[in-house]
Amino acid sequence: MKSNSPIWHPFTQHAVQPDATLIASGEGAWLTTADGRRIFDAISSWWVVTHGHRHHHIMQAIKDQADRLDQVIFAGFTHEPAEKLARRLVAMTPPQLEYVFFSDSGSTAVEVALKMALGFWRHRGEKRTGILALEGAYHGDTIGGMSVGERGVFNAPYDPLLFDVERLPFPSAGREETTLRALGAACRRGGVAALIVEPLILGAGGMLIYAPEVLTEVKRVCETHGVLFIADEVMTGWGRTGTLFACEQARVTPDIACYSKGLTGGSLPLAVTLCRADIFDAHYSTDRSRTFFHSSSYTANPIACAAALANLEIWDKEPVLERVAAIARLHSLGLDRFRDDRRFTNVRQIGSIAALDLASGETGYLAGVGPRLYQGFLSRNLLVRPLGNTIYIMPPYCSEANELGMVYQAIADVIGEMP
Repeated sequence: MKSNSPIWHPFTQHAVQPDATLIASGEGAWLTTADGRRIFDAISSWWVVTHGHRHHHIMQAIKDQADRLDQVIFAGFTHEPAEKLARRLVAMTPPQLEYVFFSDSGSTAVEVALKMALGFWRHRGEKRTGILALEGAYHGDTIGGMSVGERGVFNAPYDPLLFDVERLPFPSAGREETTLRALGAACRRGGVAALIVEPLILGAGGMLIYAPEVLTEVKRVCETHGVLFIADEVMTGWGRTGTLFACEQARVTPDIACYSKGLTGGSLPLAVTLCRADIFDAHYSTDRSRTFFHSSSYTANPIACAAALANLEIWDKEPVLERVAAIARLHSLGLDRFRDDRRFTNVRQIGSIAALDLASGETGYLAGVGPRLYQGFLSRNLLVRPLGNTIYIMPPYCSEANELGMVYQAIADVIGEMP
């Protein structure tokens, strides 16, 4: 039975999920449906909402900016919210990241990063076109993002469009040296332009965590061979892993970094790609053919930039990382009941992210248990959207102990009711 709506929803198989839940409002960590039902947003609405839905400071900034300037072309023009935001980002991100390119989603931030890297080497007269990425990675759904992501169900129909990428083994516990050896060998063969990684944890690839020490060594190998290091912090940025940015835990500075999702606190779409000065300089020329040819129609939208500035003010004035640490402690307590439960494997957490795998016969994104788990949680007024047999929790930072306790109790109840 087809839906009555003409909308084609993302990552949705409408033949098995014909009707979408109609949401009327949001407040804090909760969503309210059109018929008054309240649903706890345990995944921050696809990992974007940090401080909670409709944080008053961000909402006021949006309203104020809408009264002044809604949109302006960003080629040859600029505006105060973008200028202020760029300067703030340069000041608060790792040193050496001196230039900010605006876009509107994590996928486009990655696309920009890849184009920056390839343009850098071309304009320097060096033939480096190879890209390295981790097995299991996910970097978005644009062509470049899909190319550097894991090949499989997400992108199989579009394979003719994708460019070749060399993949390194994921550095799971006990396999770290395998990853580092593969990276070193690839770099020594030459021609590598850049390595792109999700620092410390893969997102859509299964919430797989690896040690900061591995990331430190990966960056060292890249530096040794002059390979650009791209950090895709679209998910891991803005406190998700326990620090403002995940790279901080490895004490590494990316050559290019991608930030989005929590950049506006989850209120409006906005993304940035930051880079070293020499990458900008490689494109800087009176030769117009060396222009960085990339744009979005809504590049640096003033209202989105105002929302991002308000978000940064929240980080300045409120104890956000203390809230993240509190959520991490609640995750640890909630996960304890499952650590010795043979129905689960790989119980894990980092910062405000917790995950565990259902030890069923099915694994991977298309595991049939995924939709059943989703419906089980939704029937309990919880938005938990498993990645196949992987259950993960990534709540807004305003979430309270009783709310997360409700989620962990639901995990036990939903699994207990399954055949």
